[in-house]
Parts: sequence; C-alpha cells; structure tokens
Amino acid sequence: MEWQQVFDLLGLTVASRHELMGAGATGHDLTVAVNSRRLVRIRRDRYALPDTARPIQEAIRIGGRLGCVSALSHYGVFAFDTTFAHLHLGRDASRLRSPRNRFATLTHQNRDGVELHWSPLLEPEGGSEVAIGLNDALAQSLRCQHPWHAIASLDNALNERLIDEADLAEIFANAPLRCQTLRGQVDGRSEAGQESVLRLIMHSVGLQCELQVVVPRVGRVDLIVEGILALEADSRLAHDGWELHVRDRDRDLELARQGYMSLRPVYHRTMFTPIDVRDAVLNLLAAWNHHRVVLL
Repeated sequence: MEWQQVFDLLGLTVASRHELMGAGATGHDLTVAVNSRRLVRIRRDRYALPDTARPIQEAIRIGGRLGCVSALSHYGVFAFDTTFAHLHLGRDASRLRSPRNRFATLTHQNRDGVELHWSPLLEPEGGSEVAIGLNDALAQSLRCQHPWHAIASLDNALNERLIDEADLAEIFANAPLRCQTLRGQVDGRSEAGQESVLRLIMHSVGLQCELQVVVPRVGRVDLIVEGILALEADSRLAHDGWELHVRDRDRDLELARQGYMSLRPVYHRTMFTPIDVRDAVLNLLAAWNHHRVVLL
C-alpha cells in the first residue's frame, strides 16, 4: 500500500488500526509495514508515517496530544523554546508510556524533558488527533512561558489573524490572576516574536515606542524608540545574503540622513541577553541627549 496516500485520504497524521483498516488495509499489511519501517506503531493501536515529527510521536506515545509551545509551533505560531515536547493529558489519561519506549511506563526519570500539562481545556473537543486547539495552547503558554515570550506568542497569533479579540478575551478570562496584567501588553501589530520582545524590553525601562512606523524613503521600521532611535529585529531569515545586507545598510544610511539613530540587535541577543540590548539602547539615548544639550 502507498501509506502516504492512505493518511492523506484519511486527513490524519496519526491513525488507529480501525481507521487504517477502514481505508482498505489488512492486519497483515500493518504488520509488514511496521516490520519494514514504512509505518511506526507509536503506541498500541496508533500508527504514523516514519517522518512524523518527533514531538507528535512523543505526545501520542505517552498518551496525550501536543500542548503549550509544541502545539503553538505545530500551528505556525511563535514559540520561544521547543527543545522538549509539551503535551496535554486529559484527567482520565491512563497507561502513560515513556516518550521513547511504548513498552515502558512513564516515570519522572524517563520523561526525557517532556513537560506535561493537565489543566482543563477551554475547548475539550478542539484541535486535532495530535494537538489541542490554538486558544488552549496560548492559554497554557501564559502559565508556562516567560511573560514576554507568552505575549510574543499572542501577538503573533493576532498578527496572523489566527485569533481575534474575542479569543483573546476568553483566554484571559480563564487565566490565573498573576497573568491578568499581561493583557494590556498584547499588541498584534508586532510581526515577529523578536519584535514583541524588543518592545517589551523597552517598556520595562519606561521607554516610549511606536510600532511599524513608515519613514519616508526608508519604509516601515519595526520600532521607533523615544522618537529618535530606529530599532529593528535582525534575524537571519529576513536579513541573510549580501543583497539584503546592502538594503539594510542603505536603510540605516537614510535613517541617519533624516536624523535617526539605528540599532539592529540580532535574534540571539534579544532573546537570550535582553539586558545587553536594554543597556545598549539606554546608552545610545543618553549619548544623544547629552549631545543635544551640548548643542543647545
């Protein structure tokens, strides 16, 4: 059998034995496919293609579905750290297995870094056979991620129009009290997770930001800080290659001609050493203010 076509026909990433046999497979077909590694028996009665993403296989093998940051990544929403799978388990989940061995009972020692989420879902029937719904994934991330990263995920989902204001209200209506202050910091104008974090770094020290500002002869700038500093998220995806490098330098030159300073922190510095970015911005602004005072 052509197993990719079978899964495409079913519209599933992981299928049960019953579903596969309903699509024309026999028990012998399944046994041969597993033995020849054309199918993976992830868990008793659950099958997938060999190239199925590792987090999905781990979630199903344990006995749950992708949750939190793993589900966000599955839906194409910004998630800061997906090193280890995060999954949701229903209250009635049983026969939990190790993420790497379907024959081993799950213990704290053999979880291999997998994070388990047990909180009740906003939409218990939402999502798919492999992942909880997006609203629930965002709600879980509020409890699990660093606040800046959780806000960045919400910003990104809003910007991509995967959720709307009604969804946002539902997410926060069911969030813990400690998360309620984050609601006012969500801004769907930010186009990438790094932009959101840059904005939040600036707000953390009381600096004023304008988002997605159109500067004549330059185009859109991610952030204008205190009316004078053009702050842009510099990621390899959007800025790799000589032509893009030249474009960015030309933008910086034109910004300087118009009296703006500019700074392009790379993703790694923004996300892993935000204090360095904060200090660089504060020192640039201090130097500019000092120079202005001297000129006056």
